[in-house]
Amino acid sequence: MSKKKIPFLNREISWLYFNDRVLQEAADETVPLIERIKFLSIFSSNLEEFYRVRVATMSRLTNLNDKAKALLGFNPKKILNEIKNIVVKQERKFDQLFQATLINELAQNRIFILNDTQLNVSRGEFVKNHFRDKILSNLVPIMLDMDKPFPELKDRFLYFFVKLSKKDTRLREKYALIEMPPSLPRFLVLPETNDLKFIILAEDIIRYCLDDIFYVFTYDNLEAYSIQLTRDAELDIDKNINDKFIEDLKNSLEKRKKGKPMRLLYDSAMPLNMLTVLVNKLKLEAESLIPGNRYHKFGDFIAFPNVGKKELEYTPNVPLKVRDLHRTQSVFNKIAHRDYLVNLPYQSYDYIILFLREAAIDPKVTEIQITLYRLAENSKVINALINAAKNGKAVSVVLELKARFDEQANIFWTTRLMEEGVKVNYGLTDYKVHSKICLVKRMEKDKAVYYANLATGNFNEKTAGLYCDHSIFTAKKEITNDLVKLFDALGKRTVTKGFKHLIVSPLESRSKLINFINREIRNARAGKLAYIMLKVNSLADEGIISKLYDASNAGVKIQLIVRGICCLVPGVKGFSENITAISIIDKFLEHARVYIFSNNGKNDMYLSSADLMSRNFEHRVEVGFPVLDPDVKQEIQDIIDLQLQDNTKSRQINSLNNNKYHKNRLSKKIRAQVDIYNYLKTKHQS
Repeated sequence: MSKKKIPFLNREISWLYFNDRVLQEAADETVPLIERIKFLSIFSSNLEEFYRVRVATMSRLTNLNDKAKALLGFNPKKILNEIKNIVVKQERKFDQLFQATLINELAQNRIFILNDTQLNVSRGEFVKNHFRDKILSNLVPIMLDMDKPFPELKDRFLYFFVKLSKKDTRLREKYALIEMPPSLPRFLVLPETNDLKFIILAEDIIRYCLDDIFYVFTYDNLEAYSIQLTRDAELDIDKNINDKFIEDLKNSLEKRKKGKPMRLLYDSAMPLNMLTVLVNKLKLEAESLIPGNRYHKFGDFIAFPNVGKKELEYTPNVPLKVRDLHRTQSVFNKIAHRDYLVNLPYQSYDYIILFLREAAIDPKVTEIQITLYRLAENSKVINALINAAKNGKAVSVVLELKARFDEQANIFWTTRLMEEGVKVNYGLTDYKVHSKICLVKRMEKDKAVYYANLATGNFNEKTAGLYCDHSIFTAKKEITNDLVKLFDALGKRTVTKGFKHLIVSPLESRSKLINFINREIRNARAGKLAYIMLKVNSLADEGIISKLYDASNAGVKIQLIVRGICCLVPGVKGFSENITAISIIDKFLEHARVYIFSNNGKNDMYLSSADLMSRNFEHRVEVGFPVLDPDVKQEIQDIIDLQLQDNTKSRQINSLNNNKYHKNRLSKKIRAQVDIYNYLKTKHQS
């Protein structure tokens, strides 16, 4: 099958279709109102990062010569134009949804977002006093000289572009910039009147009080429009991992703040003459201009205050217990007899912390090894590791300093751990260590016994409350022996192969997965049971997609659950007629990676830290691991079955890219995330 001819959707375009599914949640009237506003926030934050990373990369590719572009298989300039067309349409949909729908629904709930033109005398006086007491001293406008270079706009900061003019005079207008400090609270709740709630945004407070800022001038007409610049956030750093690496990384992080402008989001109400001044001064290209509404940096709306009824937000789930695991009994004694599964966020992350804390104080534990990628701000994981070191355990941490947008935090944690006597490995020269693994060595009757935790998500107790992941405790030698070998290699800052049970990138993952798919192809051709189920965040690797097309043509039934990017196109005659794909967007972020291969009815199941993308196969250390315990295996299968049956929050991924809601023939309404919680609650009742 020709690589160039296979149906393959560009990954950037596919990602935009994913973000449109997030926008669908904001439009879903069955979602509580405040949660719908939060989905707008998520959409906005996603798009911001997309421009900082993916559009930035695409922009760099436009500088390649024609031969290099031919090797890419697409024209970067054409993709950038397509991105802009889609994004402009999505921003219009976003604006319509917020301004015409959600603001009206807030009003129906007696909640009003007021702008600077809607304040009565008493509320205006309240706002003026708040501005003078809390905001004014934080604002220092920059008066612009049109004959001098434009000030450097900070990445993702919110600014006001202000025009000062005077009516009936030849006095030349002036322009100014006001930077809104990120520490400034975005929302102010105004005094309640007759059971009516009022909220005003910080930028509308500033608009209302412009005369207090520019009182030294004689201009009587002040116009202010918000803008936000997004810059290229890709880092150019030396690959050498040594003691100088942290300093090099810090320097690169400073350069990131001044990366090439990728997107100017501006208030579409801004007059053309003001926009022209900005474009000329910032030297922006046409595809960088994205018209928006009066409110930018919408990611802040994730903290939009609920001043109304509790029903306007999702009811928080009480974290469930894992049956037979108790806080007052040894976790190691339990794991010695069988594997245990923690399904996040439905079940409590405390079990992972408990595992580390017990390891920190258990006299029999001599060594703890762990890989860390993203951590919580006040990490209980870090605290447990530091306490372990203080208790005389040999603690070794592979802390990935190249984790995008977590570099600064991971530099901090590296320093903190080293100060407390923990051995820290910064990572590998050519690869990001993205695996989520922990190995504990315990001396029992003078013999070393190993206990492990392997997961599909990070050792991060904050995101564990939002991300759907699987985390397994095991003492099975098939797993722990391979982990000993892997940690030994990582300790030497290298990678290795020859693992008997684990699927480890970068040397073996691709070939092992292709072997599994080939086995299903052989079984299908021999008339045996043949089936593949893959659940991932992204499916973008052309080699794997091509092999899945081969399997489909051989008669292998393939079911995909892909939250985000899916470059494979299901249902195409001659390629993917036996492939179906859905995406689930709901209250929690689907993050688990699960691979299931029929193997003629044996159902080989693997969990992994890796998505099916080229970077996960070639540029990262990833770990996939078999699910060996029959009870754990059945529980995961039951969860997957509920997700495949979801007829409420799942969307079809198809050649039309229309994100049509997936409706199956079941008369019963199935919403996977709700039903999974109820399933686990019933199963794990003590």
